[in-house]
Amino acid sequence: MSNDDPADWLGASDAPPVHDPHRAVRAQTRPALPKRFYETAGLSKNDEGFRLTLDGRPANTPARNPLSLPTRALGEAVAAEWAAQVASIDPATMPLTRLANTAIDGVAPRREAVIDDLSAYAGTDLVAYRAADPERLVADQARAWDPLLDWARETLGARLILSEGVMHVTQPEPSVAALRSAIAAVDGPFRLAALHTMTTLTGSLLIALATLHGRLTPQEAWTAAHVDEAYQASVWGSDAEAEARHVLRKHEFEAAATLAKLVL
Repeated sequence: MSNDDPADWLGASDAPPVHDPHRAVRAQTRPALPKRFYETAGLSKNDEGFRLTLDGRPANTPARNPLSLPTRALGEAVAAEWAAQVASIDPATMPLTRLANTAIDGVAPRREAVIDDLSAYAGTDLVAYRAADPERLVADQARAWDPLLDWARETLGARLILSEGVMHVTQPEPSVAALRSAIAAVDGPFRLAALHTMTTLTGSLLIALATLHGRLTPQEAWTAAHVDEAYQASVWGSDAEAEARHVLRKHEFEAAATLAKLVL
């Protein structure tokens, strides 16, 4: 939602947005967050589920679609993010709201394109690329990733070929097709948005699918996706800046996993 005008946050204006290059520059350089302009955040029932309301007024997404959540549980979680804002509204503290906006504005109208984008990971999945050494890292990867390969083969019908190092390996077409079918079977834009977020954050479609299907907890999934980083940190020590980025990305992953669960 726009940072310029409370009406934009509510999607209250019926006029089409007008491109203003000066306003665009200000938006890029202005550090200030928008002030909280509402007292209460709530929900109203509608045909699409539960729409966020701010002081009783229906809220919209940045593209001015109704900000409607498919279940009460997700609606209450999104409303809680808005209620938790204090003097200013900080989107960084509202991951479920941002994911919901993505689902409504970005995924719902272009579902096939999102499926195509996710399907590309079937040929480059993190868990298929293994270290040749040292022995401990090889063992760590096998311990974390081999059960996922077994799960994908037995549950999804996808058998992946492994490669050492960064040499590209072409996965069997039936396996790629099976993984695409698993993506296409994901119901609704919210769970598909969650799957996309989890996949891009980890580099692994298998880890994301396993989380979506409850095969892995979010913590297990995040640990599995960062076997290499954990090994490097144990050898060379951790970097404070990298660790801070890691924590932020982990929160985003957990929010995506939470959203996927709350829409069931």
